[in-house]
Amino acid sequence: MGPVQLTRRQFVVLVLLTLVWGVNWPVMKVGVSGLPAAPQTYPPLTFRALSMVLGLPVLWAALRWLQVPLAIPRAHWKELARLTPPNMLVWHVVIIYALQALSSGRTAILGYTMPIFVALVGYVVWGERLAARQWLGVAAAGLGVVLLLAEEFGKLAGAPWAAAAVVGAAAVWALGTHLLRRSTAPVPLLAIVFWMTVITAVVMSALAWLVEGPRWRAPEAHVWAAVVFNAVLVFGFAQAAWLYLARTLPPVASSISVMMIPVLGVFSGALALGERLHWQDWAAVAAIVCAIALVLRKP
Repeated sequence: MGPVQLTRRQFVVLVLLTLVWGVNWPVMKVGVSGLPAAPQTYPPLTFRALSMVLGLPVLWAALRWLQVPLAIPRAHWKELARLTPPNMLVWHVVIIYALQALSSGRTAILGYTMPIFVALVGYVVWGERLAARQWLGVAAAGLGVVLLLAEEFGKLAGAPWAAAAVVGAAAVWALGTHLLRRSTAPVPLLAIVFWMTVITAVVMSALAWLVEGPRWRAPEAHVWAAVVFNAVLVFGFAQAAWLYLARTLPPVASSISVMMIPVLGVFSGALALGERLHWQDWAAVAAIVCAIALVLRKP
């Protein structure tokens, strides 16, 4: 597979997606763990379910405005059910729990080990051959992750389950990226996005009721702010934007292209939550920019 050239639309979508998802890491951290000056946990599944349920009308209105048909033939319902867990459900459940145990920036970094798994899954399961340029990009992305985690090994040791769960969710997400790319459903991508969001919202709402029902309470102001941000920008735009890139770009290219998101997550977490930065953070930026250039830029 040779280098990939982004179209103007793909580039604009990528920039907006990076900004929204990058800033959302500290936003979610505040939503489930409270402000640094006044820590107060909020039930994580309930937070995520609220965000998705309130985001669905936003997504529906956008699709109506775009005149996207939402009907999916019954013959493809099984495929929709198969695509939903690896592309949305597993990721959202794991990440929202892990955020209460790990810093926002480092959770983002662990989650974005996904490009490495995309390359490995593609090679092992589907026999995809990558050019040396792509493997160098994957290696550079891995170096960026290692650099960003260099100061965190001691902290991660206190919550190994969270770190391992996030890396596992990244591997599942990588598999979902490949499955979505190979989807044969003859329907618009945004229709698939909408119904995957509906399924995930229903399942997460049921899980929140079963697991966190006794702890339900009215959200505080900062929780509502985080919920609205997620409802409008994450589930109303970013989730669909990512799946658009995942389906229109080769898997490694789409996954490497979003590697600036954890970098933005680290720096926005430092600004908003006072999470400390180290020289490794700056070095990682250079490594990840090189990874993106290696995979996406023409020779």
